[in-house]
Amino acid sequence: MEQKLMSKKKPSFPINQRFNRYLAKYNRNTMIPVFYEDLLRFSGSIVVYDQHEEDTFWVRCYYPDHERLEIDESLKKVYTILHSDGSDDSLEFLNIDAIDYCTFGNSKPFRVKVRNILNDSFTYFYVKTADASRIYGLEFEHLLSPHRINFLVYKETLIEEHIAGIPGDVFIEDHLPTCSEREQTQIAKQFVKFNERCTVRLLGDMRSYNYVVIPTHDFDHVQYKIRAIDFDQQCYEGNLKVYRPQFFKENYKMVKLVSEKLQESSIEQYRKEERSLLAKRIINTKSRYKELIRCMINDHVSTGDKVKNLRQDLYKYTNDVKFKRASTMGQILRTALDFVKRNYEDVNMKRLLS
Repeated sequence: MEQKLMSKKKPSFPINQRFNRYLAKYNRNTMIPVFYEDLLRFSGSIVVYDQHEEDTFWVRCYYPDHERLEIDESLKKVYTILHSDGSDDSLEFLNIDAIDYCTFGNSKPFRVKVRNILNDSFTYFYVKTADASRIYGLEFEHLLSPHRINFLVYKETLIEEHIAGIPGDVFIEDHLPTCSEREQTQIAKQFVKFNERCTVRLLGDMRSYNYVVIPTHDFDHVQYKIRAIDFDQQCYEGNLKVYRPQFFKENYKMVKLVSEKLQESSIEQYRKEERSLLAKRIINTKSRYKELIRCMINDHVSTGDKVKNLRQDLYKYTNDVKFKRASTMGQILRTALDFVKRNYEDVNMKRLLS
């Protein structure tokens, strides 16, 4: 199924000068003391297994002693830049417990485990190659989703914060069957909203291992949210189905849950709710959103054939002739978001006049 939906391998796109200026303006572009290429100099590694003794596709890296000390100090500095003011005050209380390298997927990231030795708490951050389409995805996630995301870019290196949650594939297999009827209905609702959000903002490849489910304990029940964790496929593929999580076989149980727990009228209601929230975020972040979308309009993060295919799919899906005039992925995304914003404003105007 995925071979028909997805390209075999997505290339990495450089960050152009205009986008670099945008990132610098909003404090995303910050000098850091270590680069992705520095971490590639590991001298050995061992496979990392999960709790079921299955291969996680991550390997734990080992570095020569004379390099490890310098790398550790640099990574601790990166952590303070990402999460604090970048000062050296807390460096002595931090320890780099592990540096893992992912052998699966396009980005081949490093995952760094940082522990606070005072209270033994730990967190992660990721070091990746700076791919323009991925960074557009991160920035649109920050502006247009219910979530905020922290990342840094410097030259060819991208630093991303860890997004905590239960991986979607693990949740579906291990947790979903034990959820109550009420919880399953709520999860179905969240999947509909997540599916709609990804479709409208053209975030692709949301297979179950590319998003997390986040349980939040309220005083008398548990609330669930679904959040993307991989932004590699922002506006790259030409097939509209790639941007609709419902079409991936890994999400079949979620789709089945939606059909079992929700009526068609409820599904449409939740889709409208999500589109309205997206429209409000576009309006509320108007200036920054316009700057970002102009960067993307003048950038190339896909191929001509994929742009042509996607604009045709979206024209058939919406009957909006403006899609036919789009010549870049940025123009397609702007047209899609303008479509949502325009419909929201039209409904509001009719309500005010009635």
